[in-house]
Amino acid sequence: MTTDRRHFLGTLTGAAMLAPHLLQVESNSAAPRPIACNQYTWFTFYNREGRNWSADLDASLAEFRKSGLTAYEPSFNNADEVKKLIPLVKKHNLTVPSAYVNSMLHKADEAQNSIDSVLAIAEATKPLGTRILVTNPSPISWGGVENKNDQELTEQARNLDKLGAELRKRSVTLSYHTHDVELRAGAREFHHMLLATDPSNVTFCMDVHWVYRGSGNSQIAVFDVLKLYGKRITELHLRQSVGGVWSEAMGEGDIDYRRLARELKTLGVRPHIVLEQCIEKPSPHTMQAIEAHQRSLAYAREVFSELLG
Repeated sequence: MTTDRRHFLGTLTGAAMLAPHLLQVESNSAAPRPIACNQYTWFTFYNREGRNWSADLDASLAEFRKSGLTAYEPSFNNADEVKKLIPLVKKHNLTVPSAYVNSMLHKADEAQNSIDSVLAIAEATKPLGTRILVTNPSPISWGGVENKNDQELTEQARNLDKLGAELRKRSVTLSYHTHDVELRAGAREFHHMLLATDPSNVTFCMDVHWVYRGSGNSQIAVFDVLKLYGKRITELHLRQSVGGVWSEAMGEGDIDYRRLARELKTLGVRPHIVLEQCIEKPSPHTMQAIEAHQRSLAYAREVFSELLG
């Protein structure tokens, strides 16, 4: 399994308009739902320590579990990676409610192979009970300046909707994710993926900090996006920064997560919540991975407690 993450008007107006499969994702409230954590955040901590998350995944998942986390969001490139993971998550008593999958959807000659790969992953994750697949259709210029053209965006939206429709047949929800790249050029890629797809087929994984950073470190943009697409959110990716720099653990900082939790509650939306508190070069270095994730988990449980029950 690789650790590479290749990298406002048409939304729904009420919970009653959500498709049945979305209601199933948001309900099941008999017991508090667990907060999950993506594998990529652990990769960044291990990388800083000169360690390789994937070198001994058994030992890595033991540390993951030691942090108090019980739900894991892995990243998959193909179905074979799923098969290798299944015995390990069972050994460590972890659930896998969601998974991140890579996709290449803006090129007509490559899109079907990518769709078929994601569908194979969906079939392979059935023993894990995975209900959400998150994808960020691969950017063509990660860290560069080139953007997809209109023809490529049209092709990508068509294929994203097609993928979501096929996943629905398998009782799996597709959740569209962005990094900062999709917020360039008037956020045309971001908006078109949501405005040109059927909400029943394509839901929204709001990676809050990438919206914040991709909009020039704007909290206004975060809450405008919430107003526009909030009813479409089935998953949240959570990361905090202080002064624009990713912190080691979730806490108070640039993004008002308490307000976000209140507004989601008002909307009646209870998404799957996934920690992704990664670190970058300027981040403080005061704690190791286990302690950082213990703190992030405790903070998220407090702030989002009313959305978990």
